Amino acid sequence: MMSIPPAELLSRGHEARSDRRLAEAKNYFSHAVERCRKSNDRILLAQALAGLGQIERDMGNAALALRHYSDAVELCRAQDDPLLLAHAIRHVADILRDQGQLAKAAPCYEEALALYRKHEPSPPLDLANAIRGYAHLKADSGDPEEATFLWHEAMALYAECGVQAGVTESQSQIAFLMGR
Repeated sequence: MMSIPPAELLSRGHEARSDRRLAEAKNYFSHAVERCRKSNDRILLAQALAGLGQIERDMGNAALALRHYSDAVELCRAQDDPLLLAHAIRHVADILRDQGQLAKAAPCYEEALALYRKHEPSPPLDLANAIRGYAHLKADSGDPEEATFLWHEAMALYAECGVQAGVTESQSQIAFLMGR
């Protein structure tokens, strides 16, 4: 695997993840991290760490996932890739929210959303996913009005992207928050 370029390792890792071959994906991302550290390719290293973080999250290892995503955030802060930074921060926020650490997750969502909104055109699905997480946080924090507003925004973006599952979830959450 040492002869495979890091970008190809990332591609293979994403492919293995999409096929639910998590152990294989973890292996690809781990090798990509190792190779990128040796070559000092910080952008690819951040992407490899984010991929490894996602695999750890898929495998139920939230603490490791958080560490990998946090490392990716740190690397991204020193680079000029605001959308990669926003993506990594959003995943940190999602993990913190899943752990019930709402006070720590909120500023992460706010920063990710600010980055997505500032750097147009942001991928609408990435923005929708960040808004989705923040809407959950707002609902869990006892702010149903703001959560409802966010769910409407997320729903419009999911509709724009043709992601019916996102539209359906948004509709369900809005109905729940409105007491129907």
